[in-house]
Amino acid sequence: MHEDRRKEQALPADEKRKNSSKEERLPIWVKQSVLEYEKELKTLQIELLKLQNHVKDKGLKILMIFEGRDAAGKGGTIKRITEHLNPRGARVVALDKPSDVEKTQWYFQRYAEYLPSAGEIVLFDRSWYNRGGVEPVMGFCTEEEHHEFLNHVSEFERMLVNSGIILFKFYFSVSKTEQARRFKERKTDPLKQFKLSPVDAKSQELWDKYTVVKHSMLKASHTGTAPWIIIRSDNKKKARINCIKHILSSVQYPTKNPPDLKTSKKILIWGDEEIKLMEIGMAAKDNNSLNNEG
Repeated sequence: MHEDRRKEQALPADEKRKNSSKEERLPIWVKQSVLEYEKELKTLQIELLKLQNHVKDKGLKILMIFEGRDAAGKGGTIKRITEHLNPRGARVVALDKPSDVEKTQWYFQRYAEYLPSAGEIVLFDRSWYNRGGVEPVMGFCTEEEHHEFLNHVSEFERMLVNSGIILFKFYFSVSKTEQARRFKERKTDPLKQFKLSPVDAKSQELWDKYTVVKHSMLKASHTGTAPWIIIRSDNKKKARINCIKHILSSVQYPTKNPPDLKTSKKILIWGDEEIKLMEIGMAAKDNNSLNNEG
């Protein structure tokens, strides 16, 4: 036995407890805002468990779609939603690029396989809206395929809702500056480098193109049957809290006893409001370009 180990065993019991106590009581400074966030998140996660039990008891089907620019905080929000849910009734779907066989199928076909059955909550970390955003910008689909998607996606979602699926569509909106900061963090953090991809590398360069296809996507697919919810996600914690609050306030379940579920209009808005704001911003940019050219 090592000499230090023998000395440790030879210490009286009181001395051991004293040393142990000293080791355990290290000072840790945590921001008050972080403590408040964690407390509120825990309360909301308890309510999510109640919601899941209701979904299982009543055989409901819930589908949540998470879209947005790269590094917008979709994955972190999904993680907090599912963190304490029973994995038997809550699935996260994050599909890789289509196989050669899937490329020959009807576009929505491979997604239909993962739709929720009775008693299930399914969360799509990106979805069929790849064709509404990433694919046309990166040249992964033709212009005709993109337009075909925009013409049919609302009808597809109408059929899902009419079949009994409760559909949530969240678009996480991050600013260009904050996205750049998060990309930089991913490059230097070995635990986050797996998140980087060739698509990410071009996100800043192609920012304006993504803005154009985002506007087209929202215009084509924000409907009364399947509306978009826009989440401002520069502040990840506020984005997560507001997203969960919206989910809980949208579905009635027994023993609901949450805190205030009112969401912030600075964080969460409806798709039609985002469309108007985008059109105002795009018009102002066009006017500035004309003035500069003149």
